[in-house]
Amino acid sequence: MFTALTIAGSDSSGGAGIQADIKTMSALGVYAMSVITAITAQNTTGVYGVQYVDDNMIENQLNCVLSDIFPDAVKIGMVSEPYIVEEIAEELRKYNADIMVVIAFGQILPKEILEMTPYGCVNVHASLLPSYRGAAPIQWAVINGEKVSGVTTMQMNEGLDTGDMLLKVEIPLDEKETGGSLHDKLAEAGARLCVETLDALKAGTVTPEKQGDSPTAYAKMLDKHMGKIDWKMSAKEIERLIRGLNPWPSAYTRWNENDKGMKIWEAEVAEGQTDKAAGTVVEVAKDGFFVQTGDGLLKITALQIPGKKRMDAAAFLRGYQMETGTVL
Repeated sequence: MFTALTIAGSDSSGGAGIQADIKTMSALGVYAMSVITAITAQNTTGVYGVQYVDDNMIENQLNCVLSDIFPDAVKIGMVSEPYIVEEIAEELRKYNADIMVVIAFGQILPKEILEMTPYGCVNVHASLLPSYRGAAPIQWAVINGEKVSGVTTMQMNEGLDTGDMLLKVEIPLDEKETGGSLHDKLAEAGARLCVETLDALKAGTVTPEKQGDSPTAYAKMLDKHMGKIDWKMSAKEIERLIRGLNPWPSAYTRWNENDKGMKIWEAEVAEGQTDKAAGTVVEVAKDGFFVQTGDGLLKITALQIPGKKRMDAAAFLRGYQMETGTVL
């Protein structure tokens, strides 16, 4: 049985971090071990607290693992504090690894780490570089209406997603693609491409390719405020925003005089245009309601209100009143 060590923070909801790594490794038949760098309070809506583990405890955890059940591979996740990076780097030098693979790390590694192994550091990036360098390439590809995305492996340098490209794979986007569904597609494709890249490097059959200038804006990190819908945008732009921010941080709007929030999970661009102000509900049907945007109409078909589960618009309209003329 192969063994693997994950060095990362925890995720109390189990969707990321140590918990997700252990589940993934176990599902693949790998014996999983862990070094916890931070304890977080988080769920699908955000991170609400972080407690970092001190360097002595990190060193003790690493020594316990590396001196007993030596891992075949090491995965590094949340190491956001400089002292944590230094401690891990010092211990991993003793590991004598051939190569380091970095996935969704979001930080620039110092030169001493980049040069620690014979084959350097390989990054698996969820875009077709040089497009969409940055922290959230998956969601921005959906928001911007891209027809094709993909995964690129690259030899890391001291820049941010600027290293020489190794291999690529393209993934077409469906019309109803969400940030979540594209993430899952690219995760699967990226895993295969990572193995292919490692094999090619070992065989000496891959030729690094320099990146040119990026044709897209930097894919900046997402935050909750991005989800607030500006109804002055076009219906097409809002519909893509809703899909791109699904499942996190999600698009939302106000929906009554008490300024309660309403998450919008699904919507459709509808034909027509009225003279009503952007954000006005202009029609209510059995299966949804139509909102005037800055350009065109948007039909809301799935949503969520505070204290309730996600529901289709038809279910919402059976229990709540949404009147024509309401301004969201």
